Amino acid sequence: MRLSQFHLRTVKETPADAEIVSHQLMLKAGMLRKLAAGLYTWSPLGLRVLRKVEAVVREEMDRAGAIELLMPTIQPQELWEETGRWQKFGGQLLKIRDRKEAGYCYGPTAEEVITDFARHELASYKQLPVNFYNIQSKFRDEIRPRFGVMRAREFLMKDAYSFHLDEASLAAEYRNMYATYGRIFTRLGLKFRAVAADTGAIGGSASHEFHVLADSGEDAIAYAVDAQGADASDYAANVELAEALAPGARPGATEAMRKVATPVQKTCEDVAALLGIALARTVKSVALMGDADTGFVLALVRGDHMVNEIKLAKLPGLGEYRLATEAEILEHLGSEPGFLGPLAPRRPITVIADRSVAALADFVVGANEPGFHLAGVNWGRDLPEPALVADIRNVVEGDPSPDGKGRLALARGIEVGHVFALGDKYSRAMDCTVLDADGRAVHPLMGCYGIGVSRIVAAAIEQNHDAAGILWPAAMAPWQVAVCVINPKADAAVAAAAEALYRELQAAGIDTVLDDRGLRPGAMFADIELIGIPHRVVVSARGLDAGTFEYRARGAGDAENLDRAGLLARLSSG
Repeated sequence: MRLSQFHLRTVKETPADAEIVSHQLMLKAGMLRKLAAGLYTWSPLGLRVLRKVEAVVREEMDRAGAIELLMPTIQPQELWEETGRWQKFGGQLLKIRDRKEAGYCYGPTAEEVITDFARHELASYKQLPVNFYNIQSKFRDEIRPRFGVMRAREFLMKDAYSFHLDEASLAAEYRNMYATYGRIFTRLGLKFRAVAADTGAIGGSASHEFHVLADSGEDAIAYAVDAQGADASDYAANVELAEALAPGARPGATEAMRKVATPVQKTCEDVAALLGIALARTVKSVALMGDADTGFVLALVRGDHMVNEIKLAKLPGLGEYRLATEAEILEHLGSEPGFLGPLAPRRPITVIADRSVAALADFVVGANEPGFHLAGVNWGRDLPEPALVADIRNVVEGDPSPDGKGRLALARGIEVGHVFALGDKYSRAMDCTVLDADGRAVHPLMGCYGIGVSRIVAAAIEQNHDAAGILWPAAMAPWQVAVCVINPKADAAVAAAAEALYRELQAAGIDTVLDDRGLRPGAMFADIELIGIPHRVVVSARGLDAGTFEYRARGAGDAENLDRAGLLARLSSG
């Protein structure tokens, strides 16, 4: 490829609306151009990178035995009504109507479509197991699309779905896909972790997320480390799922309960500072409304902890919980937020205590009276034992690892892949059946395996960049080598030498671009660094006279002069 015949348009200024590094650099490098909120045109440069990622994904899925098909992006309403997700999926589902007023959606995922395909194509257990995959655009109508393609409304995704006669077969394919994802992200040169995760809206019995590690990641990941900070085990989980173990036995009471004035102190931090106590001795009260039987709930966590919404929603009666209104709080507790606590409610309430709160003695809670808290509070003596003790908080750095090996450390991650064991949730809802060996109709078990192809591109940049631009892993770079020509129009010998080198590298199977645009060296080199080409070779009159080429690896401090043999050896070794 010759850059003089390619569309490459870089910009020097950092776009004002780009909040994170990947979005900034993709716009500066000319990989993306915004069409509308969350909608982007991939330029020829950006598409080269996207196709490199897609090729690795496709090769590894084929290697794993999956079979590629192509499903429509527009999906009929009636399929989504069969699974009950036409309403349940929420506002992210972009609903449209055709000229006959038939309802459709722009597919955000493909469980309904693949199950419909399977119920018409699969008839016998002899056709199982089978894994179909699809690389296709998806659309989710994000409330606030941001961060470029990291949270775009339209995105490219690889989704795969497997069908099985029994749990053992599903478990085997789950392990196969888990290993396949590891190979994909390793080949792409990414630092990643596979973490146990919540099954969320997709549903199912088992779930793992694959996260590219980056400081800008939206997700927090907990993993086990030893005293030196090295991995203590293979335990890793999304903070939404990571278990916070119960502490030791509750100590005995040593203080009398007393009311303390906290005239303007509404947060646990402010109360702890006023009383001169550790934040861990304060208790935060979160007021909720559960189902009709559960009613008003007060969830208690330590002042230094955060409530975990996912864990709460798994508790009996809280599947569809919401925060209580100020009117409901006043009705049940007789106070305004900031001074709430479990003692002496006006009306019956359900108290759910986190494990760490249930183990506290002599703690501080709100007095249900504006301007006051209660100190020296103890379970059993001052208030009844909680109705339920459960793990309802996020883990924190230093918590014991749930597998008993080491303590937890936290990192930020960008989710780029997800594997689910779905079971028969969708095959049963859509009455997809096959005949087993005894001739009985059974609902096949399903697995679901997704990879955000376009998201990987942004995640790789978040993990690999410097002040000059992108540092692509080799497998994702638009080209491996850039041959840069100094003043080609004024020196025919230099132009000819660059052309010969370019052809030689191409013939050797090295993906090479020839920068023959005639730019000044500074501007040319800045472009090559910005777009992240791993290897730069400069052809100049001075180098020809010396019989050398100037070589510099992207990210290296200094360039070096190599003869032709040395250069070819260096580039051939990667």
